[in-house]
Parts: sequence; C-alpha cells; structure tokens
Amino acid sequence: MKYRADITVMPLKELLDPQGKAVLHGLDNLNLRNVTNVRIGKHVMLELDANSEDEARQQVETACKKLLANPVMEFFEFRLTQVEEAVAS
Repeated sequence: MKYRADITVMPLKELLDPQGKAVLHGLDNLNLRNVTNVRIGKHVMLELDANSEDEARQQVETACKKLLANPVMEFFEFRLTQVEEAVAS
C-alpha cells in the first residue's frame, strides 16, 4: 500500500526562534501589528510503500528521529494518509 506522510518540524517552544522574531519584526514594519508571535519551521511530505499503516508510521517515525528533526532543538508531528494507487490501463 502507498502512504503519504505530511510532517511538520518546529523549534521547541522553550527555544528562541530568530527567524520567527525577524518575520515578526518585518510584519510590524508592514503595520501588521495584530500578529503577536511567529515560529518558523519546515514541512516535509513523504510518499512511501508499506505493508500496513503501522509499518508506515514506524518508517516515518524513524525518518523523523534519525534525519528530519534534531531532537535537541526541534519536535515533529505528522499525519499519515493512505494514497490511492493509479490503475494501469
């Protein structure tokens, strides 16, 4: 089965986010002063083949923990959906 994982990696809430602060300052310069906080992260989309949803979740967890997120500075969360495979004619 084919799955799609939409992964969000964000800085830990306890850590300063210099990119977010820079964007917040830029928004203030644009007179968009109702914005009170900005955090900058990354979005990763993976498509993978797995025999089950549990196997797919395990593969995504491994990818996040070992490659996509730095656990010292970031946390991750993901949503997994099954993808319909195209039928060859």
